[in-house]
Amino acid sequence: MSHKQILVVFGSLMLGLLLASLDNTIVSTAIRTIIGDIGGQNGLARMPWVTTAYVLASTAATPIYGKLSDLFGRKPLYMIAIALFLTGSALSGLSQNLDQLIAFRALQGLGAGGIMGLTFAIVGDVVPPRERGKYQGLFGGVFMLAMVAGPLLGGIFTEHNAILGITGWRWVFYVNLPIGIIALFVISAVLHLPKRRMKATIDYIGATLVVAGVVGLLLAAQMGGQQYAWGSPVIIGLAIAGVVLLVAFVLWEIRTPEPILPMRLFRGAVFRVSNIMGFLIGMVMMGAMMYIPFYFQVVNFDSPTKAGLRMLPMMVGLLATSISSGRIISKTGRYRFFPIAGIATTTVGLGLMTTMDENTNFVLAGLFMFIVGLGLGATMQVLVLAVQNAVEMKDMGVATTSTTFFRSLGQTFGAAIMGAILTNQLTSHLKSNAGPSAALAPVRDHGMEILQSQDAMGKLPAAVQHVLIHSFTQALSTVFLVGAGLSLIAWIASWFLKEHKLRSMAPADVAKQAGSSDVEAPAMAH
Repeated sequence: MSHKQILVVFGSLMLGLLLASLDNTIVSTAIRTIIGDIGGQNGLARMPWVTTAYVLASTAATPIYGKLSDLFGRKPLYMIAIALFLTGSALSGLSQNLDQLIAFRALQGLGAGGIMGLTFAIVGDVVPPRERGKYQGLFGGVFMLAMVAGPLLGGIFTEHNAILGITGWRWVFYVNLPIGIIALFVISAVLHLPKRRMKATIDYIGATLVVAGVVGLLLAAQMGGQQYAWGSPVIIGLAIAGVVLLVAFVLWEIRTPEPILPMRLFRGAVFRVSNIMGFLIGMVMMGAMMYIPFYFQVVNFDSPTKAGLRMLPMMVGLLATSISSGRIISKTGRYRFFPIAGIATTTVGLGLMTTMDENTNFVLAGLFMFIVGLGLGATMQVLVLAVQNAVEMKDMGVATTSTTFFRSLGQTFGAAIMGAILTNQLTSHLKSNAGPSAALAPVRDHGMEILQSQDAMGKLPAAVQHVLIHSFTQALSTVFLVGAGLSLIAWIASWFLKEHKLRSMAPADVAKQAGSSDVEAPAMAH
């Protein structure tokens, strides 16, 4: 494929990736408005399920897409994933009650799992590892664009009661439709991947076990400390069931001839270390990124739109190293240095962020975010590249989606753990800072609920606001400290990442030269 052809394909893949990564950030901004409109009496209690349904479906489906794409080809699976996502988006926008919305969000998640995982697998098909870095760095920009654009769009849509005669919040879902249709059309027209004719049975038992196990653990992580106490029988039961099912999954995968996730992949040091690092970095990303806009909303009383714009320094840092590291890797063929240096930089940035409080000016906060972005940009895409270069070509799909799977798991557990830490630390600091004062009783007893509503915070006296905000920044400092600790562990793991010589041919070209019987034509674009 020529450079121009590759750019056309990458443009469509970036649109698909933007769909999946934008969805959570844009919905989180609009969720209060949605609950107020169609939530009903118990809407607030069931609000987390709007996000949980999406995360559960996308995370559990990711490794299954990878294996199926190895058997039947990436392009048809990718188009099915986009179609599922668009169907879920359209139905979510039409939802008349919360039950419908939760169900349709799960359908969206089924599509998002395929989009997130197969995007990088397709890149692995059409671009040689040696050249992949200079293209793959662009995807880091997509993730940060979603982080910034999500709150912006969510704020715009929810601030309008109606747009073109349609309730404003419904555009949170309808905005996906034109982007997805363009991506679907371009992929259909320009992407021609090798056609697979492999005869193999689908591992239904393995797929069922991994989905059930992951769902059990994610439900425990999502509901622990919120709907149920961490030590409750429900959470403990879900966690135990999840672990038992995943152990059964591993045992089954060892003995079945066509596993959904071949256990032999974990014998490879690169695959094993990269996924450990990806899991930890996923936790760090949620701990660092999820609460930065929240910090500006609480401390500066920023709107979601303005808080999203304040994330720009992190986006600039991430883009700078994501693109530059990719070009250097393509030029030199060396990649091991970047995750080592990148995670070290991320650790330093998170350490600096522990000093942020209500008196920190934006220039200093922006510098800290820029440092974290520099580190993440030099790390995330390199791990995908390392895995793709280390595995056999027949395992490209399942290996690539596995990296997405483990990072998604890390993000989910990171969100749950960081949320629990923030809540516990805030409760502790409020008790200490508020003392027995009757005037401070509202924030001492209901601090987290008040923080989630700017209107409620705005009604508090200045002295009471100060106690609440100061307690919040103290709690958030602990969250960043834990994130720095996880990043440090990932940095230690990075030293065990081996460097293999980057291949100079794409899988499609290798298959063409070898005259392999499982392909009909090389990858090309029109």
